[in-house]
Amino acid sequence: MLSIYNTLTKQKEIFHPAAPGKINLYVCGMTVYDYCHIGHARSLIAFDVIVRFLRYLGCQVNYIRNITDIDDKIINRANENQESCSQLTERFIQAMHEDCEHLHLLKPDKEPRATDFMAEIIQLIKTLVDKGCAYKAENGDVYFNVRQFKEYGKLSRHDLDQLRQGVRIDVAEAKKDPLDFVLWKAEKPNEPNWDSPWGKGRPGWHIECSTMANCLADHIDIHGGGMDLLFPHHENEIAQSESATGKTFVNTWMHVGCLRVDEKKMSKSLGNFFTIREVLKKFDSEVVRYFMLSSQYRSAVNYSEEALQAAQNALERLYIALRDTEKVERDKDSEFEKHFIEAMSDDFNTPEALAVLFDISREINRLRDIHQGTSNKLASLLKHLGGVLGILQMDPNQFLQQGKGEFLKEEIKQIEALIQAREQARKNKNWAESDRIRNELEAMNIVLEDKVSETTWRRR
Repeated sequence: MLSIYNTLTKQKEIFHPAAPGKINLYVCGMTVYDYCHIGHARSLIAFDVIVRFLRYLGCQVNYIRNITDIDDKIINRANENQESCSQLTERFIQAMHEDCEHLHLLKPDKEPRATDFMAEIIQLIKTLVDKGCAYKAENGDVYFNVRQFKEYGKLSRHDLDQLRQGVRIDVAEAKKDPLDFVLWKAEKPNEPNWDSPWGKGRPGWHIECSTMANCLADHIDIHGGGMDLLFPHHENEIAQSESATGKTFVNTWMHVGCLRVDEKKMSKSLGNFFTIREVLKKFDSEVVRYFMLSSQYRSAVNYSEEALQAAQNALERLYIALRDTEKVERDKDSEFEKHFIEAMSDDFNTPEALAVLFDISREINRLRDIHQGTSNKLASLLKHLGGVLGILQMDPNQFLQQGKGEFLKEEIKQIEALIQAREQARKNKNWAESDRIRNELEAMNIVLEDKVSETTWRRR
């Protein structure tokens, strides 16, 4: 029984998709005006693992992750760069795909772009206007009428009167209510525009997601995104979608906890802003993934290099257990796998799932020399379950010996030459030289593991 915390009801619920065994999952993706940062990785990895686990359970998942390719930030950045919006977005869509590939993320089944759905966006706005749920203001913009949607605020549980008091209204806006939000923005200089019944213009951000979700799935079982999108973005999606269709927009809402850097909000002005590609220059993608999964997806996460180093050390312990094992058929009735499923079925509790992996690794190490057949079966199970989380998919030696930098190959040659020299010194019973070489390797953060037939090594 899979239970998921539903942000709408503020409790865990047994998950029942509308069609048994088939799940439509819609996730708010990137607004493509810059490189993806490490906070984006938090949400990307969380939903990647959710999709992996649902498919592991045998579910047919229709994974939709949209791209926002028309937006205020995009227009401002393109104008700053003196380039077109399409030139800017194409460049950063490609960069986003590169980052996703380097993080070994599953590709979404559908990756709609807002600009490809302009006719559908205009039609949805027209439906809202015709129903009296939206209006054209004196400034030419079209606004959603929040007062007519009696359930506004049901997702975020905000007090609407307090919200109204805190909302600033720009002098250029002509809203009837401070909480009304824009569906269509009238044409302005140096902005892309499309024809519409209300004149040339472009869509607001919120209506884009509602349109793409409604067009690409007959219903949405799970709608997800970062916690920062809960209000107003997802609240507004509910209001406009349910006003237009008269039906429940989404059954289960999922929100991923925020990421902070050294206990502070990530910000370029604070100098603690890191892109995914910057982090991957220092740490392997599996290390980044392990770090994110060491906290349950709804929890806030504090990013630091110390935390990533701890993740690296933990992952090394799992890879050491996999070293020198043979690939065989796993035991499909293992109690370990049952415990793993129980953990992940409890609102995708990845810390508990990782704990199960460590239980398996300890059993592998215990049985390695006394029952190799069982040890190999457990190793196959460890790798299989690791794959559900997107980790433990590298060759153990490759992971344990890897480094960063252009001189890596030369460095490995140097390490292996020193190990051979030490082996020769040991054969000659030159223990002083053997110890000297070991100390030299230790100074290079290389850990030696002497075995009966060979000496293996890994980076500290």
